[in-house]
Amino acid sequence: MKKTPEQIHYNMQRVKCKNTEIEILLRKELWSKGIHYRKNVSKVIGKPDIAFLGKKVAVFCDSEFWHGYDWENQKTEFKSNQSFWIPKIERNIERDKEVNEALEAEGWIVLRFWGKEIKKDAGHCADLIIAALKERN
Repeated sequence: MKKTPEQIHYNMQRVKCKNTEIEILLRKELWSKGIHYRKNVSKVIGKPDIAFLGKKVAVFCDSEFWHGYDWENQKTEFKSNQSFWIPKIERNIERDKEVNEALEAEGWIVLRFWGKEIKKDAGHCADLIIAALKERN
């Protein structure tokens, strides 16, 4: 069933940028392993979802839609308002690359996880974060 512009607008207004399901899943997993972190640190470039300031490890939890997972195939799936969505998501992809480069230039380890990776195995994602933290000891 096709949604009206009003329904689409209503849905898009409710998209969260903090404390999303995937962020909470990963944070709970880290907490259960005794790992303490900072969240949404605005003083760090890109405002990572999870950050370890002393170790300079930044973690981003990227949703497939907003960050362009499998973009070359997915961008053809837009049924409406392509002139808006395609440039918007392509800019998000470019911004993610810019943030990675800027953080790495400052000596940060940057980890990015797709939402489906976190949902499938948050424990594995947490283990990768722990390994990056140990790398900094």
